[in-house]
Amino acid sequence: MADYPKAQVPPKRVNTDYPVIDTDPHWRRAFRYARPGDWAFGATAAAAGPLFMLTTERFAPSFAGKGAFPPILRLSIAVGAIAGLGFVYQKSCLRFYGWEENSREVEMDMREMVDKVKKGEPLYGNTELTPYMQGIAARNSRFSSLLFHVVPMMNFANHNQHGIDTAKYYQQAEKELEAEKLGR
Repeated sequence: MADYPKAQVPPKRVNTDYPVIDTDPHWRRAFRYARPGDWAFGATAAAAGPLFMLTTERFAPSFAGKGAFPPILRLSIAVGAIAGLGFVYQKSCLRFYGWEENSREVEMDMREMVDKVKKGEPLYGNTELTPYMQGIAARNSRFSSLLFHVVPMMNFANHNQHGIDTAKYYQQAEKELEAEKLGR
């Protein structure tokens, strides 16, 4: 078996106005952290395609026959749904990257990760990938939401390379455990 390099390729550091939470959030986490406004925007984007098709057919009929319009409408619904989910995912990821206001997400992240530390769970989930494969997965999907409209790709792998220092979670967990011991 080949001897793979042990070094990790660190993500590019980008100057942001807000704290960076994660440079490669897992797709479940990105959707879980999405705000209601993101979902409303995604639903509006998803509805735009079918509404355009219906409006166009109403005012400028295609006269293609009775069976021609429904498949096209179903296709526009499917494309609209994918586009709407893409908008939700991208908007949520921009907050993870620290490029948009993210105070709510920073609090949610700290709570989630500190709870995982207290339970002794891995921060970013269990994985069967080797460290080398984790690095490949991270490099392939890091900042992938920026080109989601070109190549719809998300992070589906659990890995340990997220572009942040995880020591803050362990320090916060220690503080909370000490406070719990003193409080008893």
